[in-house]
Amino acid sequence: MNLWQGILLGLVQGLTEFLPVSSSGHLVLVEALTGLHFTDVTVEVSLHVATLGSVLVVYGARLWQILVGITRRDRASLRYAVLLIIASIPAGLVGVLFHHQIEQAFHSLVWLAVQFIITGGILLLTKGAHGARTEPTPATAVVIGSAQAFAILPAISRSGATIAAALKTGLTPAAAAEFSFLMAIPVIAGAGALEAKDAIASMEHVGALPWVASFVCAFAAGVWSIRWLVRLIRDGRFYLFAPYCFAIGFFTLAYALWHG
Repeated sequence: MNLWQGILLGLVQGLTEFLPVSSSGHLVLVEALTGLHFTDVTVEVSLHVATLGSVLVVYGARLWQILVGITRRDRASLRYAVLLIIASIPAGLVGVLFHHQIEQAFHSLVWLAVQFIITGGILLLTKGAHGARTEPTPATAVVIGSAQAFAILPAISRSGATIAAALKTGLTPAAAAEFSFLMAIPVIAGAGALEAKDAIASMEHVGALPWVASFVCAFAAGVWSIRWLVRLIRDGRFYLFAPYCFAIGFFTLAYALWHG
């Protein structure tokens, strides 16, 4: 990976990690278009870890409030923390049990195209969704967590699936966005931990400078995309990303068939 490819991958990751268009799907597509070919998902996961910092910047104060509340045994903070744990379990189980199968799914462009189109359909379902709850119930936390588990597939948007599920189960737009981004923290951190050993071993093949550049770009773009997306969700325009997902899905399908 050279420097410009690292910058490109970082920007794609940062802009698409939180927008409901699937960062992993875009990374796989960019790799195919630019000639990059990785034998595992180490680079993709390392870029996800970079955007973890973006979440901590935007929602760090809220996370700190919850952590302080837990130490003080505040019931509201303890309840919210338990809900986040419940929502994280499905993706954790899927990631551990089907790790190798998921890696294989990252290398099929036809399957990638289908997932982009599915993501578009999920986003369309949010049109007009506007609940009144400020936090999920344990049951709806399972629903949102299951959406996150489904989004482990590369071109199923994690933010798209979880925010859509949160909105459809009655959360307000702001609450849906907050819960989605906070529940991403353990999943991203866990994925990074699983790939940490391979990431260190792969650095000499990828190149330290391109990797650092991709990290910086992913972090900066991630902060911007979170803040922009939250404004769109509050304005009820989350579903407007659906046409883009359909377009990129059909483009990917055409590219796969043309080069197949």
